[in-house]
Amino acid sequence: MAPDSPIVVHFKEVPNSEKVREAIESRCDQISAEFEEVTRFEISLAPNGNDIEAHGHATGKKTNVATQATGKNLRVAADQVLDKIERQLRKNHDKRIFSQRRDAQRNPAKRVAPEE
Repeated sequence: MAPDSPIVVHFKEVPNSEKVREAIESRCDQISAEFEEVTRFEISLAPNGNDIEAHGHATGKKTNVATQATGKNLRVAADQVLDKIERQLRKNHDKRIFSQRRDAQRNPAKRVAPEE
């Protein structure tokens, strides 16, 4: 991801934690290094009863992934939502890359006997 690419973290009605923000930004940088098509991450953390609910969005070229997760604290909720985003990105990436190969294996080109 380019250095100026946005990673937006929202803390809704929970204390703003710089350690959690830095951990999220670091993890997003790792994910974007693997999936170069991602240009923006948006993570929202909000209380939900005794737990913390996290919503995550990753967007980019031909990519739009959204998910949510719940954890006991900010870091756990953020890690869970980023894990889900990474799995979804992997699934979409593999579909795009390997679908042509699978199609070619299912429908091989017919061989024509050489003329003599």
